[in-house]
Amino acid sequence: MSHALFAALYAITLLLAAPAAAQQQTNIVFAPGRHTITLTGAIKGDADHGYLVAARAGQLLTVDFKPNNASAYINVIAPDSTGEALFVGASSGNHFAAPVPGDGSYRVLVYLMRNAARRNEVARYMLRIDLRDAPVANTSAATMSAASDALVPGTRYHATADITCTTSAGGRPGPCKAGVIRRAGGTTTIELTTPDGGHRRIFFTNGQATGSDAAAGLEVQRQGDLQIIRIGAIELYRVPDAFVVGG
Repeated sequence: MSHALFAALYAITLLLAAPAAAQQQTNIVFAPGRHTITLTGAIKGDADHGYLVAARAGQLLTVDFKPNNASAYINVIAPDSTGEALFVGASSGNHFAAPVPGDGSYRVLVYLMRNAARRNEVARYMLRIDLRDAPVANTSAATMSAASDALVPGTRYHATADITCTTSAGGRPGPCKAGVIRRAGGTTTIELTTPDGGHRRIFFTNGQATGSDAAAGLEVQRQGDLQIIRIGAIELYRVPDAFVVGG
């Protein structure tokens, strides 16, 4: 065997034997009677850190992230049953707040963008996680309706309807198939199927749209008894209040 070939094989052996970057994971445990925890940490290169938060459907999850490296972000990822990102920090910033759509452990993932990870940069950060039951201002008709709502037969929805929507650049408004899940705590999730076969979930608290499972931000305008919900630069949904709260 030539010296050059031996050296090449030796280098490959060292590369294969090198340990992968550590992927850290922490289970969040709140102190008795508390619903907020503040943590500090650091990541380097492609070694991300995941924080698991056990939550019940409809609870309000708030995450604030303050890194010392502008290339560090968080994602909020749904439980393993879906694995979808409810929030992508690289496009939406360092603050997440929304009701969670289902029971399970939500993962708050701290990571460096690829260019910074390749440079093996370090990011130190502060992470504040808050989890609490949705506020209920009073025993409103909407709350009472949600508590006693019957399901549409054969579905997990309290009502179904076609919602007027626009989901493609330059597209015309059309119908999105929608189903609504109302909870006695005052939170609601609307699940939509778009004309092109895509899916979107929009979250409401006490009848008001507060977030979605899209990476882009959400804006709400009111037009009579309609909420005009814009997500990013393209998506637009016209949601009647009666569909959200029932009655």
